Amino acid sequence: MPSYSVRTVISWSHRDGQRRKFLYEERITAWKADSLNEAIEMAQSEAKEYSKKQGFEALDFLQAYWLPKDSGPIPQGCEIFSLLRESDLEPEEYLDRFFDTGEERQTDYWDEE
Repeated sequence: MPSYSVRTVISWSHRDGQRRKFLYEERITAWKADSLNEAIEMAQSEAKEYSKKQGFEALDFLQAYWLPKDSGPIPQGCEIFSLLRESDLEPEEYLDRFFDTGEERQTDYWDEE
């Protein structure tokens, strides 16, 4: 049975220390399904259940990716999601615009060494 990864976006309820109006979580989950559409439906159902339990909202945005390995566990280093986006932004600007805006709740790995 084929495997897929599906990216979902969850809108969280307000948290202490939150500086902006909204807090979003991007999740990538892996699914064994007969088709891409089935994997999306499974991920959508799981995202809605996850959100409901937490008091969050699953947004109507899903992106799926077919995993080339069809059997067994997902191998070490296997690409589980890929998205190509055209842009006129230089690499540093691109990362700042889409992935490192300063509003993420993350730690800079390189500063911890």
